[in-house]
Amino acid sequence: MSSDFEGYEQDFAVLTAEITNKIARVPRLPPDEKKQMVANVEKQLEEAKELLEQMDLEVREIPPQSRGMYSNRMRSYKQEMGKLETDFKRSRIAYSDEVRNELLGDDGNSSENQRAHLLDNTERLERSSRRLEAGYQIAVETEQIGQEMLENLSHDREKIQRARERLRETDANLGKSSRVLTGMLRRYLFLAGRHFVIFV
Repeated sequence: MSSDFEGYEQDFAVLTAEITNKIARVPRLPPDEKKQMVANVEKQLEEAKELLEQMDLEVREIPPQSRGMYSNRMRSYKQEMGKLETDFKRSRIAYSDEVRNELLGDDGNSSENQRAHLLDNTERLERSSRRLEAGYQIAVETEQIGQEMLENLSHDREKIQRARERLRETDANLGKSSRVLTGMLRRYLFLAGRHFVIFV
């Protein structure tokens, strides 16, 4: 198991040394060679990452009592990998700046063009910000209107409920009145019938 790890370890050391050398050479190369070198370094960085993954798998297979030393070495290699990626990123930024300068030209108008471009972008951002602010204001006003409508609907619902309750009470009272009147009418008819019998 450890022999496999050490084999990956040796491959990683050779590969990272090559990457370090190439990263240092990138700024001094002509544009065409720089482009090719950058692509080559990207490929080798991927290979280095794959080696780290293989080494990490090997460490997981090592018994816990012997794993500590290899884990420390893995941390060191990962830190080295992170430093290589940072150095490469800086090298690529410098390369991108050079390419941009070549495209823009090194005459006196390049800085003026850049300033004009920045001003244009600033104005666009300000316009976008104003539009967003106006949209937010409309949204707030719409929310307020909706809230007022909901409150009005709630009040109307309460009024309707109270009106229904009054109608139910009125119906109940009318029912009682109807029964009383019916009873009175029956009583009147009964008494009228008796007087008629006596008179005959």
